[in-house]
Amino acid sequence: MRRADRLFQIVQILRNKRLVTAKALAERLEVSERTIYRDIQDISLSGVPVEGEAGVGYRLRHTIDIPPIMFSADEIQALVVGARMAKTWAGTELGCSAQSALDKITAVIPAELKTKIEDSKLFSPRFSQRQDLDIDLDICRKAIDDKRVITMSYRRADGEQSLRRIRPLGLYFWGNVWTLVGWCELRADFRSFRLDRMQSLQPEDAAFTDAEGQSLQDFLKRMNCE
Repeated sequence: MRRADRLFQIVQILRNKRLVTAKALAERLEVSERTIYRDIQDISLSGVPVEGEAGVGYRLRHTIDIPPIMFSADEIQALVVGARMAKTWAGTELGCSAQSALDKITAVIPAELKTKIEDSKLFSPRFSQRQDLDIDLDICRKAIDDKRVITMSYRRADGEQSLRRIRPLGLYFWGNVWTLVGWCELRADFRSFRLDRMQSLQPEDAAFTDAEGQSLQDFLKRMNCE
């Protein structure tokens, strides 16, 4: 990476973080901490308002006004394929938001990069209607954000039906299937549920709080241990 590109990357990272250590920047950019210290000093001398100190971390003042970000051709391609995948596989609402975000980007980038969006040959097709993608995914996502308990009728792989009351924690995409990870009150343990096997789905008015041993972080720790 050219030094000018590295300095630009540092500024972008600082824009998106409250406090970033030199060690974290060095690992992200694959350089030494000493190099980061020199870069931060040069960025500050150029007039960019960097706050912080070695050993503590760095950040930008919130009042900073930086010109719009310039994307590379590969970054544009990544945004296009991400937006197209979201439109196909991430639910109705996020799909619309992805297209809206792409439209905003298209409106401000140079003409030569707009052609990268218009002429992109990266596609993410889906050939049939899917309630789990068009309806259930939005319901689960909102329930996770709002910490709302979900009541569902669920069909297991062996065809048996069960009624579950779930504290939804996270959603995982496996290429064609989404699964909802949650704390199942029936089993008193973590469980994963395929969205395409949910027969009915209803978020309750009652909200929940993460109890000790029942959060998404606890689930991830268990998975890492196993």
